[in-house]
Amino acid sequence: MLHVERERIFRRSWQYTGRQDEVAEAGTFVATRVADVPVVLVRDEEGTLRAFLNVCRHRGSLVCEGSGKRATLQCPYHAWTYGLDGKLVAAPRFSREGGTDADELGLIPLQLDTWGPLVFVNPDPDAEPLAEFLDDVPERVRAAGIDLDALRFLQRAESELDANWKISAENFLECYHCPTAHPGFSAVMDVSPDAYLLETKGGRMTQHGPPRPEPRGSYDPTGEVERGQFHLLFPGTVINVMPGRPNFSIGPIFPLATERTYRFLDYFVAEDADEAWVEESLAFDAQVGAEDRVLVERVQAGVRAGLIDEGRLMPESEQLVAHFQSLVVDALA
Repeated sequence: MLHVERERIFRRSWQYTGRQDEVAEAGTFVATRVADVPVVLVRDEEGTLRAFLNVCRHRGSLVCEGSGKRATLQCPYHAWTYGLDGKLVAAPRFSREGGTDADELGLIPLQLDTWGPLVFVNPDPDAEPLAEFLDDVPERVRAAGIDLDALRFLQRAESELDANWKISAENFLECYHCPTAHPGFSAVMDVSPDAYLLETKGGRMTQHGPPRPEPRGSYDPTGEVERGQFHLLFPGTVINVMPGRPNFSIGPIFPLATERTYRFLDYFVAEDADEAWVEESLAFDAQVGAEDRVLVERVQAGVRAGLIDEGRLMPESEQLVAHFQSLVVDALA
């Protein structure tokens, strides 16, 4: 099933892969990935941002690792060398033994587009435009008073979970569990069903709501941003905005194995953000993340037993989970 999900879902979907400032100068590159697809982002000599499959056309080795600045990209296996436009420019003994037109052996280009400072890649050459994938999320973020171009990158938080990627995504898509499992979050946000609202539209699944009238706990939600908004763009791009001072986080959920999920979140704050508030915000989010890890791994342990055919979703509180499951079924069918 996992190989089918990778083929029919993740290799046909836009994924957030990084930031433009990682490849700001001509000649810079950064190796990244879209689920199991290795990707290299490159800023060529003319300043054009490009994405290529990070796989040598000779014997399939990864071409690049990490990040850096180079005039060419050279595979470390047999020294096949590519220009920053992806064209094969040199290969030992190629003129003697090649027998193939070098123009046919360049790095494979991938679809790339941006939302402000954010870079998205899609391995599918026939995919919908990024704007359709994002739906109205950029407008919602702007309406909250957040200018992505005015924010500064803070840090990336990475994690691996002993759970299927769908269990991780479904956990994100409901706050039915929040009063029980996230006491700190629920002390700040009003998670009552009349205040904490849920929406679906195509591949966009959204939760949004205000802070409590008298919030308690370690996070201060007072500031320009009046409401929280939490989006999942199918299959696994997570976007978070907490109420309070300008803030934004984004990152993917994707499978490493059937019962192993990888996630990261890139955090952004205002240039002049108070450092004490930043530390408080990161600690708050880390606590919620630690609580979620326990939850999804407990679900995986229960599901692994295989003795219950199906559960029961609450039709209102877990409507986003039901919508997500229908998207998975449609994609696999």
